[in-house]
This record gives sequence, structure tokens and C-alpha cells, in this order.
Amino acid sequence: MSRTRQPALGFIFVTLLLDILGIGLIIPILPKLVEQLQGRNISAASHTVGLLASLYALMQFLFAPILGSLSDHFGRRPVILASLFGSGLDYILLAFAPTLSWFFLGRIVAGVTAANITAATAYIADVSPPEKRAGNFGLIGAAFGLGFILGPALGGLLGEHSLRLPFLVSAGLTLANWLYGFLVLPESLAPENRSQFSWKRANPIGSLASLRRYPLVLRLAVALFIANIAQFMLQSIWALYTDYRFEWTPTQVGLSLTFVGMMAALVQGGLARRVIPWLGEPRSVVIGFVIGTISYLGYGLATHGWMIYLTLAFGCLGGICMPAAQSIISRTVGANEQGAVQGALASLASLAGIGGPLIATNLFGWFIGPRAPFALPGVSFFVAAILMLLALGLSIRALRGKTVTPIAPFGGPEE
Repeated sequence: MSRTRQPALGFIFVTLLLDILGIGLIIPILPKLVEQLQGRNISAASHTVGLLASLYALMQFLFAPILGSLSDHFGRRPVILASLFGSGLDYILLAFAPTLSWFFLGRIVAGVTAANITAATAYIADVSPPEKRAGNFGLIGAAFGLGFILGPALGGLLGEHSLRLPFLVSAGLTLANWLYGFLVLPESLAPENRSQFSWKRANPIGSLASLRRYPLVLRLAVALFIANIAQFMLQSIWALYTDYRFEWTPTQVGLSLTFVGMMAALVQGGLARRVIPWLGEPRSVVIGFVIGTISYLGYGLATHGWMIYLTLAFGCLGGICMPAAQSIISRTVGANEQGAVQGALASLASLAGIGGPLIATNLFGWFIGPRAPFALPGVSFFVAAILMLLALGLSIRALRGKTVTPIAPFGGPEE
């Protein structure tokens, strides 16, 4: 049945939207639940939250290239469906987990199956002409944004009644998403564009090494890797930081993330499609990094909750960076390597997800603890701003004088 349907961006958009909605539900309450299981010690909870996030990212780092290469061989559809089903089982496990040990097991399961974004990015590349890829990649950000409009707000409200309830709701939404994909989602990868599975490309080290064949992709990937470290630092510390600094409840944390979702949907779902063609992809990447640097400083310097919202509104404008970078990268490699390259980039993002949460939560825990020389709860955001500044410099160097043009379906490395 799926083979006879015409691939369309609407299918993958809905798939991502429902998946992100499920993820957004648990973000406001996970730190609170960990803190509850650890005797309401926020400093100790910050370290545990960092370990959970890093373990999840480690599993993605190890398995994303494998699933990316499998999608190049078998197609995108089975990879997307398998990852959704694994995520649904993970939410059920976390809903009934009696101890922190079960949470660590759940993060392993979720990390292994978390290939949605890798396969979805390759799916979009499959069905998009080169000149429209930047705008279509913006749909990923729009799906994230819309998912975060409803997910965190609902998760915060549900968490006020029970910290376990959002996990059950997430499981229901994710498994419903899986059923939708099983019945409706068509395959996007044409048989003639499929490649043989290779362990050389499928293992994370070999996958990353293969990027050397594309110098522009490699240099840009390093800049994105550093920026992702900063982004994971923000994500892992957000609920802890706003609780400590402004005494925000799960509902307030959820509403702040809902605001992020609204802004991201506006920027990446609409503004990016107009601004990126006007500015050009290289300039959009650079401007995005500049905005990111300034916004991280704003989070760390904020003294009142309303300042956070102003900084969020400004920071979301930097969302033009990612779809522009993804377009440059996707147009530099051939159609039969999109999954492998996206898997390599996902591995880099996962590698950033290992280090970012550990850095942020340990810095936060140390600088609010009794042994700190002085209190500096925003220290993680200041370090993130330095990382974004470094990514900005690397991106300027990588993109200086570069003009990316469409390539043939089986194109090779840039010349």
C-alpha cells in the first residue's frame, strides 16, 4: 500500500509533529521527578539529569549511523517506524519506573531507537528539489516548534497533578504516531538510489571519517557540533536553572517552552522560507550563530523572568541557521548517501549531547553548591556563549567564498 502513494512532506511533518509533542510533554517534569527520587536535593539532581541526557546521547551516537545507513539500503519508512515504536515503549517504561536505575535503562532504549530526525531529514532530501531544500528543512523546525507549543504546556499542567502522567500521555501519542505512519507514511527513497549497507559507514567512527570526502561538509559539521554542545547545555539546565533562579513551577517551565515553540514555528515554518533565499544560505548560517551568541549571554544575565522571554524571542530568530546549513550539506552529497551523511551529522549532534549536559549540569551544581567560591547559576550559559562564538568563527572560515550549487543525483565530493 505504501509503495503506491506519492511521497509528500505533509506525511513526515505530521510524523515529526506528533513525535515532538510526546517529547515536549516530559521536559518540564523530568528534573522534578529525578529530584523527588533523590530526596529533593537539587544539586544532586542536576548531576543525575546530566547523566541521563548524556547516556541517551551516547546511544544515539553509537546507533544513528547504523540506522542512517540502513535507511539508505532498506528505505526511510522502516527506520522511522522502528524508532517511533521504541520511543513508545520507553515512555511506558518510564511511567512505571520505581527507581532511577529504570530511568537509565529507559534512556538506553530511547537512545538506540531515536533515529526519527536522521531518517526524516533524509526523507525531506529525497523528495525536495535542491532549490527548495532550505525552505523544506525549515519544516523540521516548524514541527519542533508546533510540538513545543502544546507539549511542554500540557506536560507542565499534567505534572501538577502527577509527575508520571505525562509519560503515559507521551506513550499514547507516540504509539498513535507509529500507527499513523504504519498505515499512511509512504517510502521516499527510490530503488535506484539505494546503496548497500556498509559497516565502514555505519559505525560512528567510520561514518564521521567519511565526511572527509566532502571538505565543506566536514568544516561546517565541526561548527555545528560546537553549536550543538551549547544547545544541549541550554536544554539540560533549563528547568533546573529557572526553578533555582526564578522559582518557576513545572507549569511555568512548560509555558516558557511553549513560547519557544511558537517562536520557532513562526521563524522556521515561515520566516526562514523568505529570509534564507534573500540573505543566502552562507550568510544565514553566520547570522544565526551571531544571534545565538547574544541570546546565551542574555539567559545568563537575566535577573527577572520577563527578561527570559525577551531573550527567547530574540534567540529564536537564530533558527534560520540550521535549515540553511542542512541545505548546504544536503546539496553537497549524492542522493544515495543522504542517509549516511545525515547519520554522521546525527552522530556528531549525539556526541555533543554527551558532553553538553555533563558540562552544564556539573557547572550549575558546582556554582550553586556550598563549595563554590561565589554563586553564579548562569555560568553554563556564559560557557555556551563562548562556544557559539567559536562556532561563528569556524563557520565564517568554512563558508568564505563558497558557492553551493545543485549536484547530480549520484554526485561525488565537492570539487
